[in-house]
Amino acid sequence: MPAFGKEVKKASYNVAVFAPLYLDSVFANATDLPGRTMPRYVLPGLEFYEGVQLALDSLEKQGMALNVFVYDNKARQNDVSALIRNKQLDAVDLIIGAVSTPELKTLSDFAKEKQVNLISATYPNDGGITDNPFLLITNSTLKSHVEAIQEYVQKGFANRNVLIVRRNNSFEAKLAEDIKASNEKMAYDKKSRVREVIWSDATSESELSKYLLTDRPNLCIVTALDEAGARSIVRKMATLATTYPIQVFGMPTWDVMKFKEPEYAGVTLYYSTPYFNDKTDSYSKYINDYFRRTYKSRPSDMAFKGFEYTWYFLKLLQQDGMYFNKSLNREPLKLYTNFNFQPIYLKQGAETPDYFENKNIYIIQKGDSADYKMNALQ
Repeated sequence: MPAFGKEVKKASYNVAVFAPLYLDSVFANATDLPGRTMPRYVLPGLEFYEGVQLALDSLEKQGMALNVFVYDNKARQNDVSALIRNKQLDAVDLIIGAVSTPELKTLSDFAKEKQVNLISATYPNDGGITDNPFLLITNSTLKSHVEAIQEYVQKGFANRNVLIVRRNNSFEAKLAEDIKASNEKMAYDKKSRVREVIWSDATSESELSKYLLTDRPNLCIVTALDEAGARSIVRKMATLATTYPIQVFGMPTWDVMKFKEPEYAGVTLYYSTPYFNDKTDSYSKYINDYFRRTYKSRPSDMAFKGFEYTWYFLKLLQQDGMYFNKSLNREPLKLYTNFNFQPIYLKQGAETPDYFENKNIYIIQKGDSADYKMNALQ
């Protein structure tokens, strides 16, 4: 992109932040909160905003001049299309958005036209967007997750039996195809073949055991994203764990699932995530302390993400100006995530990236009291 070769630095930068605050719904009929507590659906967006604000305060104390405009993208008056149509975003130098469809596509089209970077902060999907190198996806796509899991099971175990356990639907069939395609492309002379198991609630232990081996780890990549499906499959595998060594690799949605009941004993569980924070660094302690003093509560991961993404990308803006894309991965600017942004080309032979995506995926082992980071795939 010609724009990436430019150096456009300013004395002060205009930044637009979009977060789902739902203020219209919360204060629909009054200025007081109903029941004097925030509804649960408001909290993720609100904590993301709080993290953003903390980062902005820190950056401004360091002397960075900023004009920041925060938009509740769930408010009627902040309809993204209307904001663009009324030219309210024309002067922005960077957009940070905790948005999903359809706002992501609308903002992406605008960012491409105006040649400003759009940071998609939370949505784990490209939303069908193509041909926009100004879009940066921090929350890795599902395709990247299954590729990273496949690579980990192949390289992380010396002797292995690799299975894809999926249900008979088009979505999970596509994930299985992505895993197999990743395996075929993998340049690793010790890789094992990947076999597919079509799962249903009627699948018996004896049917499942036909795919399992007793003399090596059975590494089962389960493509179910929903909790009911995941628990059903793991429960059935646990009945075979005394005979067959079974390790299950789940999807990124498994991060909030609990498998502590005795019926799941004997199965080692993993999941993938682009974000893992053990909260031992000084920035995390600062955020924790602020929430404890101000709200008498612990911040969720959304607050840490809001802080980190704002800090990281505004630091890039400060150092390189508007077009910091030529060097997106800066170890010195790291807070608690090892970003690995890579250009994504959806069509073979394309010269312009369709977008940039954070390809760093952590493999996490579920524990009884805490989860443990196994690696950071770059």
